[in-house]
Amino acid sequence: MGHVFVLLLVGVSIASAEQVVLLDTATEPTLEWTRYPFGPAANTPGWVEESYTNFEKGINWRSYVVCDVAYNNVNNWLWTPFVERGIANRIYIEIKFTIRDCSLFPGNALSCKETFSLLYYEFDAATREPPPWEPESYKLIGRIAAGEGRFNTASDNIINTETKSIPVNKKGVYFAFRDQGACISLLAIKVYYITCPEVTINFAHFPMTPTGREVTLIEQTTGTCVDNAEVIDTPTYLCKGDGKWSLPTGGCKCKAGFEPDFEKQTCNVCPPGKYKHATGDEHCQPCPAHSKASDYGLAECRCNSGYYRSPKDLKSMACTQPPSAPQNLTVNFVDQSTVILSWNPPSFLGGRSDTVFRVECDACGPSVIYSPNSEIFNDTKITISGLSPVTTYRFQVFSANGVSDMTNEAGDFVDITVTTEASVMSASVNNVRVTSVKAAEITLTWDPPFTPEADMDSPDHVEIYEVRYFSRHDEINATSKMTKVNQIVINSLRQRTEYGFQVRAKTTHGWGDFSQTVFKTTGQVLGTAYIGDEDNMQVRIIAGATVAVVVLLVIIIIMTVLFLRSRTNDECNKKQPSDCDTLEYRNGEVTTPLFTQVGAANSRTYIDPHTYEDPNQAVREFAREIDASYITIEAIIGGGEFGDVCRGKLKLPPDGRTEIDVAIKTLKPGSADKARNDFLTEASIMGQFEHPNVIFLQGVVTKSNPVMIITEYMENGSLDTFLRANDGKFQVLQLVGMLRGIASGMQYLSEMNYVHRDLAARNVLVNAQLVCKIADFGLSREIESTTEGAYTTRGGKIPVRWTAPEAIAFRKFTSASDVWSFGIVCWEVMSYGERPYWNWSNQDVIKSIEKGYRLPAPMDCPEAIYQLMLDSWQKERTHRPSFASIVKTLDKLIRCPDTLRKIAQNRTANPLAPDAPDMTQFTSVSDWLSSIKMTRYLENFERAGITSMEAVVQLTVQELTALGITLVGHQKKIMNSVQAMRAQISNLSEGFLV
Repeated sequence: MGHVFVLLLVGVSIASAEQVVLLDTATEPTLEWTRYPFGPAANTPGWVEESYTNFEKGINWRSYVVCDVAYNNVNNWLWTPFVERGIANRIYIEIKFTIRDCSLFPGNALSCKETFSLLYYEFDAATREPPPWEPESYKLIGRIAAGEGRFNTASDNIINTETKSIPVNKKGVYFAFRDQGACISLLAIKVYYITCPEVTINFAHFPMTPTGREVTLIEQTTGTCVDNAEVIDTPTYLCKGDGKWSLPTGGCKCKAGFEPDFEKQTCNVCPPGKYKHATGDEHCQPCPAHSKASDYGLAECRCNSGYYRSPKDLKSMACTQPPSAPQNLTVNFVDQSTVILSWNPPSFLGGRSDTVFRVECDACGPSVIYSPNSEIFNDTKITISGLSPVTTYRFQVFSANGVSDMTNEAGDFVDITVTTEASVMSASVNNVRVTSVKAAEITLTWDPPFTPEADMDSPDHVEIYEVRYFSRHDEINATSKMTKVNQIVINSLRQRTEYGFQVRAKTTHGWGDFSQTVFKTTGQVLGTAYIGDEDNMQVRIIAGATVAVVVLLVIIIIMTVLFLRSRTNDECNKKQPSDCDTLEYRNGEVTTPLFTQVGAANSRTYIDPHTYEDPNQAVREFAREIDASYITIEAIIGGGEFGDVCRGKLKLPPDGRTEIDVAIKTLKPGSADKARNDFLTEASIMGQFEHPNVIFLQGVVTKSNPVMIITEYMENGSLDTFLRANDGKFQVLQLVGMLRGIASGMQYLSEMNYVHRDLAARNVLVNAQLVCKIADFGLSREIESTTEGAYTTRGGKIPVRWTAPEAIAFRKFTSASDVWSFGIVCWEVMSYGERPYWNWSNQDVIKSIEKGYRLPAPMDCPEAIYQLMLDSWQKERTHRPSFASIVKTLDKLIRCPDTLRKIAQNRTANPLAPDAPDMTQFTSVSDWLSSIKMTRYLENFERAGITSMEAVVQLTVQELTALGITLVGHQKKIMNSVQAMRAQISNLSEGFLV
């Protein structure tokens, strides 16, 4: 990883879905399709090929017509030619047709039909023989009826269009039209499949990709880098069922020597005179000074002759040269053993600012000390000490910079010859004596040195004195102090310790020798001859002052705390209790929290529709009534407890021209009043919510039949089905983003004092942008007790696998029990829709949870997410995190993706109790693979010699890869099953660790 990849979508046009046509009768001059019955044996006219012309619309199509309404037991078949699917996973067929109203044939009303059947037959090879026509050989796609209308006069010309689709696996398919007594004209037939078009984005090329076998299935495609680019992070793109690309991740960058053209998505070579030093989005740059690029595609400009570039230099830096020699080298004598060399910088620095210096000495021994002591330094002077008196030395000062080592020359230097002076023997101090001794302090005085050039009574010729002192047994660690007068007070000494003292003087001729050592012992605070009344008084004063200061500080702190607490209470007494609850006390100041919860500003509270005597009143209060004429039902997409679930359009007021996609729940005609009230109660609940992660209620239809609930349309359906269909196709960060959306929606609901009671992946819907929204409020109830926050049910079914232990045992539902359910949803998401607790019975699940069992981490689940699951499954509900805390945790993980890299290890086997269901019931590898629908890999297992279930439970991911099982989704499915069996086999009967 290591790269933060920014998606550069500016200037890139992403084409919409494309149709690849496999058959189109509107472009064919003749059809000659296979018909049955046909020829002399036919007892009805059957299908007849003819032309359909409409000069007004410019149409001239070859079509098929049948109108055997006057016959009984009609069975007319018409087949398309064999349609090869190519790379298609799902094929669409579009039919343009007209159909006559049976009222035009009054004498044949009983045998006349106004529909026909569309069927298909998949086949692995095209043959010249006509396809089989027996009904049992074909799968019914649907009964086709006129949607736009039927014509009942000869002048009517109403063309209906119907589009159907089927998943395909084999080489191709025959479509069949079966007439059983209708008057139909098949005007035009088009067979095609939908693809996400060929596209280049983030400098990665994605080929034309057919959509998945199911409309909700997402196909992940891996791109290849454009020419002269290289992968930074694996480029992937998701092809949705509608033929549109979504969520590009990763991508490529142009190589060194090539610059990006973001509009054309190409990497263009750098021309001569320019360079680009590294892979990335930078453009080619002109060569820096003293360098050149004489060829195309260079990553670095070459330096001109006599110029150099250090390996540490940026490629954008000009080529440079070594510096000239230092200037004006001079010497200053400090004393007989120390000199100071100084010089001016070189007149020519070579175009650089990193000039350093080096000093060499031809006669200096190991005792010579340099300051600075580094061999290479950037100061223009150096102090050299430890030299021998009356000795001649030659010093050389070299200059260098970052490119000096790239030449074969030693570098320019300047040198100087120095002869040191003799020692100053006569500048010695005399008569060193101790004049005062205290517990930790000694005072010294001495006579100035005598020299012929100075008056003995005038010390003006002395520049400074050095006093050296040490304890008698530790002369190595001596300490020195400097003074300009012939007296000094040395303090901070240890009591009753004998010290030695030496003094030397420095004159204009240098340092003299140290005086002879004078020894003296320090005194003691009490009971010594050196401490008088004055000293005792000083000690007592200091001790008394210290105690007084401490007492005063304590009093001040107590008074300050009492004052601030009193002020805080006064503030709170003036406010509502809710205001004071948010105050915090930090560092002696009353402050408000830095962050407030999402729902803190939302004063709305959920109202239970069951508290209304008339359920219709709750619906009128919380849901908008929609006129049924604004709604168009397009297709049935599922079934619910109360009736069908459909996809449709809703015309938005006031003009009714704008249409949006909606989901429509219908109530079965003839439903009892209780069913109607329960049906509308769900609308009354949904109508109170408005949050990006909660399903939005558009309105209801109650004034006409059928009664309907209209919600926003979620293209990808339920989360569990969506994940199973796209197993292994998402990055961990995308899955965590889905969980964050679910947690945010639940935080909103909990802050409205609302308990869902049935939070599960099947009750979370996913839209086209992969936004997850909470749905299905059939089991939800209001929190009745503000103190305990619980609701006691009157009975009914409970979704055991998703429900907290206290809710199962005592029917106590709270937001904390919803948190438990959220933990199960996390497990479902990270395992791509795996069923919690696999095929265990509900009773086994309840027993195992009570004994401490918790679901193991799914394969490749980050440790941070699994820890969140375990926190949500705490036995004590008060120990579980709140949804607000969960949202903050997920936000931190999303902001710091590196925290998701560590994969959870199931530190315990999480075994079941001995009486748990037997998951090791499989006697053969074949039976086991069949149970998880992975029989395609049976041959792989047999080739590797894995023929027993004992070998299966030892499998690892690496071994699966070695077996040739490389699809991530299939690996996860197999390993999840293996983990379940391992947990079973562990069979520990003692308490379990979570």
